[in-house]
Amino acid sequence: MRPPREFRDDHTPFGYLITFRSFGCWLHGKEGSVDRSHNTYGTPKLPGDDARFRYNRRALARPPVKLNVRQCALVEQAVRETCGFRKWSFWAVNARTNHVHTVVTANCTPERVLSAFKANATRKLREAKCWNSNSSPWAYRGSRRYLWNEKELLDAIAYVLYDQGEPLG
Repeated sequence: MRPPREFRDDHTPFGYLITFRSFGCWLHGKEGSVDRSHNTYGTPKLPGDDARFRYNRRALARPPVKLNVRQCALVEQAVRETCGFRKWSFWAVNARTNHVHTVVTANCTPERVLSAFKANATRKLREAKCWNSNSSPWAYRGSRRYLWNEKELLDAIAYVLYDQGEPLG
């Protein structure tokens, strides 16, 4: 009996769905947020809590970052360039005003991919004089989802390209 077509003997994923957010854009207290106690697949997300949102907003060290159309284009360009330079397979990118989704296949951990994307996007923004702060425009960490088969890879690509709302600008 042969294994399914998408099975891989080396236990490596087909790719990663990497998402990172701009600083201060996703605070607890907004309806639908997730915290350590509400971070299990299939469980309800948190209801809105205005007091918690205001508290978290006041606790920010600096104002939230909202990317404009030019900045989004530069971030997308940086992701593509990073994939080319590191010889990773680029599948999709969609930079929005407050987050960036990417799909990539890489020969390293998703944490390393996320770090490279954020670093190179920041560098690109600074070179274009679109980010002058010494601090990063990105929130700490990010989402790193493993895509274990061809269907998951294709679904992630479709999600990034077609399920993010209207194109910017």
